[in-house]
Amino acid sequence: MPFVTENYDVCIVGAGHAGCEAALACARLGLNTIIFTVSIESIAMMPCNPNIGGSSKGHLVREIDALGGQMGINIDKTFIQSKMLNVSKGPAVHSLRAQADKEEYSRSMRRTLEAEDKLTIRQAEVTEIIIEDGVAKGVKTFSGASYYSKAVVLCTGTYLKARCLYGDVVNKTGPNGLKPANYLSASLQEHGVEILRFKTGTPARIDKRSIDFSKMEEQFGDKRVVPFSFTTNPEEVQINQISCWLTYTNENTHEVIRRNLDRSPLYSGVIEGTGPRYCPSIEDKVVRFADKERHQVFIEPEGLYTNEMYVGGMSSSLPEDVQYEMYRTVPGLEHAKIVRNAYAIEYDCINPRQLKPSLEFKEIEGLFSGGQFNGSSGYEEAAAQGLVAGINAVMYIKGEEPLILDRSEAYIGVLIDDLVTKENHEPYRMMTSRAEYRLLLRQDNADLRLSRKGYEIGLINQERYDWIVEKEGLIEKEVDRVLHVNIGANEKVQAFLKEHGSTPLKTGTTLAELIRRPELCYEDLAELDTERPILPYDVKEQVEIHIKYDGYIKRQMKQVEQFRKLEKKRLPEHFDYDKVPSLRIEARQKLKLYQPHSVGQASRIAGVSPADISVLLIYLEQMKNFI
Repeated sequence: MPFVTENYDVCIVGAGHAGCEAALACARLGLNTIIFTVSIESIAMMPCNPNIGGSSKGHLVREIDALGGQMGINIDKTFIQSKMLNVSKGPAVHSLRAQADKEEYSRSMRRTLEAEDKLTIRQAEVTEIIIEDGVAKGVKTFSGASYYSKAVVLCTGTYLKARCLYGDVVNKTGPNGLKPANYLSASLQEHGVEILRFKTGTPARIDKRSIDFSKMEEQFGDKRVVPFSFTTNPEEVQINQISCWLTYTNENTHEVIRRNLDRSPLYSGVIEGTGPRYCPSIEDKVVRFADKERHQVFIEPEGLYTNEMYVGGMSSSLPEDVQYEMYRTVPGLEHAKIVRNAYAIEYDCINPRQLKPSLEFKEIEGLFSGGQFNGSSGYEEAAAQGLVAGINAVMYIKGEEPLILDRSEAYIGVLIDDLVTKENHEPYRMMTSRAEYRLLLRQDNADLRLSRKGYEIGLINQERYDWIVEKEGLIEKEVDRVLHVNIGANEKVQAFLKEHGSTPLKTGTTLAELIRRPELCYEDLAELDTERPILPYDVKEQVEIHIKYDGYIKRQMKQVEQFRKLEKKRLPEHFDYDKVPSLRIEARQKLKLYQPHSVGQASRIAGVSPADISVLLIYLEQMKNFI
């Protein structure tokens, strides 16, 4: 009996956060797309923390939305608490974070995929990539069926040869006990793909009825919720929110952990994979931060219709009996009943230096990759890569230039550039400190930065784009007006300044100069500004930031100009660095290994010095003159 054979434009392998974004992008851009998952119930599953966003991650979600992705829309429909983080600091680090109803988040995303006309969902394990003459031609499944396509996008998450561990228990399963994908790694290795072994972990889930909340600090959401998606009506997200709770570990907790370290697979050598430095297990925290008397523990609901509570900050791979003993030393958890054990999960992923900035494999044409399979961690990082990989699979098929966001344009640009340029020995996590131009890359202006690209690609409709253009005009017009509104040193003004704790005027000034005072803002000054137009909140927010941080923004824009000069100097594919005289051996080796696409990217490779870049620039100039 012959095997089943079907044809599609794009095959997406994996239906986690990366796979969903990749599949939706391909289908919405008109390509017949099929997405494979080991379990349809695992679509957009949240196997670890029950939230979307957070410091720097909120930026990524906003950028995904600005490009036409789905994550922001989906969390706006399914959140149960929302909070803007870092509001006591400057706007560059403000970041939105929302608790999700995990089951509803997954169901909502599945409904979105099922409603997409050109998208087919298929429950099957992909075991092989069909590659002919160095070009990806489709996939084969465990049953032997072949699905041919013009491009393939790998979004396998943590499923490849996955195993979950706690104590001496080792289960060969994917997250949440789902079936692992045990065969695809070998297929990729046969075609020269370098595979790494990483690990991550998750804490226990506790029965809500066994928790004493009176011993914890209640954590509320924001009184006024800000949506993630620029398309969401803010009035529709003003809901009754569910509280989270804060408690702490103590010396008793730490003593239990120290006494049982030899039983942790993390320290006994059973775990082979490298874990994330910036999201350590509680064992790691106790060992690495021995001077700390306590660590924060957040108790977060997993949804509206479940008693499961997530114990944030206490992921672990300790044995089951130790987990009970450890959790029950925490105030409020003295009688905790564990619903699901904490565990570590090991999985195969790739060395991302094998990828181009488009997320296409350098040595396998038409094969793209996104998400945790690229050596990153986190739902948001995964979704951002999946969106870019999906878009670029479409661009590849259409014969058009790929979408490549540079470090000055988006956090997504920083994320992908770090992955494909730097040596990553652990799961990569996005942080605001990684973005050199973070004052320009704020989460509040993601639509202004990226929606034009989303429109040009075809994921942003005309109506939405027209509003972006109008919004830009309103901001520019209002900033110009505010710069020229004169404020006299009259009695009314002086009384106003005194009331707001601001220094009185000795002479007249402009409205802009008053806005720049730390204790005053655009909204405060409305009573002195009699000709102020009626503007939407997000326009007023941009006017405030533009005026208050004008000097810093201009300085960073000059830095970006210098950065882009090197980014524009493109390097040929398969460039022969052996021909460049005076280039140090280490630099030559690294440049041959990474094959950077620009001089800018070359300058960020570890082992390539500024002197090496100068040598390279001189050689390129000589080549140009020779040609």
